[in-house]
Amino acid sequence: MPVSIDDFESGDLPQGPTVPEQVVTYLYTHRDQAFTRSEIASAIGENPNTVGTALSRLKARSLVRHRGEYWAITPDESRLFDAYNLHIASERLNENDGGIDADEWDSTAPKTPHPSERGEREDKS
Repeated sequence: MPVSIDDFESGDLPQGPTVPEQVVTYLYTHRDQAFTRSEIASAIGENPNTVGTALSRLKARSLVRHRGEYWAITPDESRLFDAYNLHIASERLNENDGGIDADEWDSTAPKTPHPSERGEREDKS
């Protein structure tokens, strides 16, 4: 849904569930069926490319399944509920402390890669 340029400039944008949240909700609600990306996009009123990106990321987290052109929610409900609980906890923490400031994070991050990123083993002595 388009917003006025004044709302865009002021940052007064509509808030609602993210596309991944909408996808998970839709697939969970219809967990006895599988859908194409286009069918999911049409059902939740979002762009098919945006839905495709969300589906790929959800698949990487084992929250959805993919076979051919079809997508379905994971049958592992405990994994799904754990992801939901983590999401809710993260939202609450962000509300309490304002979230992570990327510039501040970058300014305090070490300049050298972690040993695991260099292919080295950490000394455990």
